[in-house]
Amino acid sequence: MDYKQAGVDIEEGYRAVTQYREYSAKTIATGAVLNGLGSFAGMYSLKEYFTAMEEPVLVSGTDGVGTKLDIAFQMNKFDTVGIDCVAMCVNDIMCHGARPLFFLDYLACGKLDANVAAEIVKGVAIGCCETGSVLLGGETAEMPGFYEPGKYDIAGFSVGIVDRKKIVDGAKIREGDILVGIASSGPHSNGYSLIRKVLPDMSEDFGGMPMGMVLLEPTRLYTKPILSLMEKIDIHGMAHITGGSFYENIPRMFPGDSSLSAVIREWSWTIPPVFARIAAGCYNAGCSGPIAQKLGSDLLQNDAAMKQQMFSVFNMGIGFVLALAPENTRLAIELLDGMGFPAWEIGHVTTGKRELRFV
Repeated sequence: MDYKQAGVDIEEGYRAVTQYREYSAKTIATGAVLNGLGSFAGMYSLKEYFTAMEEPVLVSGTDGVGTKLDIAFQMNKFDTVGIDCVAMCVNDIMCHGARPLFFLDYLACGKLDANVAAEIVKGVAIGCCETGSVLLGGETAEMPGFYEPGKYDIAGFSVGIVDRKKIVDGAKIREGDILVGIASSGPHSNGYSLIRKVLPDMSEDFGGMPMGMVLLEPTRLYTKPILSLMEKIDIHGMAHITGGSFYENIPRMFPGDSSLSAVIREWSWTIPPVFARIAAGCYNAGCSGPIAQKLGSDLLQNDAAMKQQMFSVFNMGIGFVLALAPENTRLAIELLDGMGFPAWEIGHVTTGKRELRFV
């Protein structure tokens, strides 16, 4: 028996790497990269930052895409989940004001299909280009018998940099600061274990599109608007609305020893229709169409338990939150809207224990 008979096709791996190189090359717009894809490790020079910054600090984050991948398998569409992987990592490090430098991915499967793997990495490269990250390297692991044939998993790792004096850590947040929410593009990459249970039919028509395609809309990348905003406005705190949604993530922007809490005004922003459809599925997985949409809207308006669940699991249309001084709020919203990122004043900061409540 040889390696291929054991389930690992080395030649298919070589073919995948050849395609990866093409996508990686498109992300390199800096002379800081010292070697090409395929070495044992990626090398990135920080020389320019040691002259441009007083005290450069590296900021890192890692995450995956989760069970959203199952919908990609069902729809046979793989490029958007690569964008998700980048966004989940880069949006996190943005919360501390870090400019992304480079990204690495880890792709695992049971049986490698170079074309599928390349589509996933193509999405990673798109996300890297959009956020100014270099796709510096990665790993593809073929593990027969461990993953089912046709199934893939992906995780990533982002590294960014910020001058220590410009780190956003919530220390500037004060009572009376305004919370500005920036629109999400849908559920992003959280809550899909529940979504897959309550919306089992990926072919269901939703606004003229199959439900599966709606749910594959990639996580929004907030790097460009946030970096632009930081040049004009002093941002006191930031939160990426991921797993745990509002209740877990917004309080994370406050320092651990603070006596601050967040107050969110219900219905102060536009909630995308897909969340009403999910709420309806949670109540009755057998309903669909306009009836389901109306049911879901009614539940979000009138059912306290359903509302609590939805705002504990899903971003509900807000993917990123800023804490700003009141005098900067209007300008921030205007600038974000002008960059194609709808934003709303969704609440404020008050004193109290480190928590969140709705009014």
